[in-house]
Amino acid sequence: MKKCGRIAGAVIVVLLMVWGSAVAGTIPEVPENLKPSMAEKLSLEAQARGVQIYECKAAPGDPARLEWVFKAPEAELFDSAGKKIGKHYAGPTWESVDGSKVAGAVKAQDKGSDPGAIAWLLLTAKATSGNGVFSKVTSIQRLKTAGGKAPDGDCTQAEAGKELRVPYTATYYFYSADRP
Repeated sequence: MKKCGRIAGAVIVVLLMVWGSAVAGTIPEVPENLKPSMAEKLSLEAQARGVQIYECKAAPGDPARLEWVFKAPEAELFDSAGKKIGKHYAGPTWESVDGSKVAGAVKAQDKGSDPGAIAWLLLTAKATSGNGVFSKVTSIQRLKTAGGKAPDGDCTQAEAGKELRVPYTATYYFYSADRP
């Protein structure tokens, strides 16, 4: 009987380790400066597909030179099953289909793993509204980015005032304060 109890105990330990790994696997490995505070817990993961919008404008500090300047994101957000759960737009703002919203401010960034992609970010929620999934968000990470970068080099006089829409994908991780 003792042997069965030890085997059952070992099986439970292995199952807990596997389950713990699966749960921990949802929280991404990131550089230290992109980690939310220990008081926050992952509340939502969303896949984004859309564009980063740039405008050909005078370069800051050199009005004679034109460059592609970031204007806004425009993306749809999807859950892991591919169901649309919201949208992402200027602000930057994320809006859920339940009506809740969170607007963020960049706190830290990292070049990420793909040199041809937009940076990875950690954002702090600066405002929330509604009573849904985004209403208690305190931090947002933009990770696993692909595409979205403005073209290298300056834009031309012929492109002045024009917009460029560069396709991108990213995974957004939304964190909420750990409250009992």
